[in-house]
Amino acid sequence: MKHRIRVGIIGASGSSGWALQAHLPALATLPAYQLTAVATTRQASADEAARRFGATHAFDRASALIEHPDVDLVVVSVRAPEHAPLVRAALAARKHVFSEWPLGVSSSETRELAALAERAGVRTVVGLQRRLAPGVRYLRDLLAQGYVGRLRSATLHIAVPLLGATRPQSYAYTADAANGVNVLATVGAHFLDPVLSAVGEFHTLAAVVARQFDETRILETGEIVPVTAPDQVLISGTLSSGAVLSAHFETGKRNGPILSTVLTGTEGDLVLDHDLTLSGARGDDQPLARLSTPDSYAWSPRGALSDDAHQIAQLYAAFARDLAEGTSLAPSFRDAVRLHHLVDTIAEASTTGQRKLWQRP
Repeated sequence: MKHRIRVGIIGASGSSGWALQAHLPALATLPAYQLTAVATTRQASADEAARRFGATHAFDRASALIEHPDVDLVVVSVRAPEHAPLVRAALAARKHVFSEWPLGVSSSETRELAALAERAGVRTVVGLQRRLAPGVRYLRDLLAQGYVGRLRSATLHIAVPLLGATRPQSYAYTADAANGVNVLATVGAHFLDPVLSAVGEFHTLAAVVARQFDETRILETGEIVPVTAPDQVLISGTLSSGAVLSAHFETGKRNGPILSTVLTGTEGDLVLDHDLTLSGARGDDQPLARLSTPDSYAWSPRGALSDDAHQIAQLYAAFARDLAEGTSLAPSFRDAVRLHHLVDTIAEASTTGQRKLWQRP
């Protein structure tokens, strides 16, 4: 690009907020970008984020950021139920848009936003950053090169403490299934997406989606809130390659977490570790050994970035290349439509008790 991509981030507040943890540190390492604006719900927090990360403009209204001429790319990093109105406004302003996953709280909302983006003629990004992590892209190539021979199985076990019998006030909204943040739509989708990007799509699948928590206690207040969102997902499926995939996603785990992905083939095995690095072995009865990801898979320097921030940096680097070269490396709103359709297919398989044939939307 002839000019740096000027970024405005909506949701740049809170010491533990995702924008401050991942987006802002990532952008600081990328010369293709310039942070020009931040917006929060309070002017004081917006001013502090701008001062800390060098943004020129700070707003207490998202609309002011979206409409500002110094913003090329609007980043929507707020709670999922708040994504749609902000994305609509950014698209109406003909701005490129980066939205966290899930794009919408439902497939219909996601399809609507993707259609609006197509009509606006802008480029979009959805926050499925794990698929572009260096280790995941290396995994994809190792599988294609036959490291494990013919892939026989992929097994995922993901268990995290979030969204259980207790949760902080900031997560109270996740108790309501209508808000679209739960073990299936967020945890399951986030961990399935990078694996499927490496092993290929489902052919058929069966599933169990269950809710074991009837209520949750808000940590700060002790308030008891009814829960309608699921907290367990089991999937058994076949892939288009003929391999099988099994997955167990669980929230509310008391101890842990467990983040395990194992790929088994006719000639060897690969393990995608919790930090999205790889271990592997070929032959028989061999111990798993760490496989160093070649430096060429990193599109931006790691430096002092956390794992999360470095993954986000890869996503931004991919999008900069897309804008400059017309490629489609970064996952877009079209990818969000496909993934949300998969979420719906898993839920339908559970509700009907029938194995479903996977069909792209």
